[in-house]
Amino acid sequence: MKTVSCKKGELDRKWFVVNGQDVSLGRLASRVALVLRGKHTAKFTPHVDTGDFVIVVNADKIRLSGQKTIKKVYHTHSQYPGGLRATVAGKMMEKHPERLLMSAVRGMLPRTPLGRKMLTKLKVYQGPEHPHAAQQPVQLEF
Repeated sequence: MKTVSCKKGELDRKWFVVNGQDVSLGRLASRVALVLRGKHTAKFTPHVDTGDFVIVVNADKIRLSGQKTIKKVYHTHSQYPGGLRATVAGKMMEKHPERLLMSAVRGMLPRTPLGRKMLTKLKVYQGPEHPHAAQQPVQLEF
């Protein structure tokens, strides 16, 4: 038997659309990360970006379980003294729900240049509309 390694030019990328309404943040992020990485296909190669594009709609209706809306805190730092900013997940959900999902998916991808490239294939929108109808995305079910 031979081990076949997928090359960059051999890929045909698909587009998937996911409805985030009433779906738990962690479950949605893990499934999206799996598709972005390409582990759902038989041609998965760890050192090549074999993943597909994912569009997430209704990001403002994603569910957070337990008391995560008031206890989960996201930190950013400006690299200046005293530049630490902390945001509670509930406030981030009100203002920028797409950042909440992007942060969760980013934590599930490799921390390499390849992982950052995979993250660019994720498109997140607050409402039910998205501008990628020309790509003819297929519904991804859980």
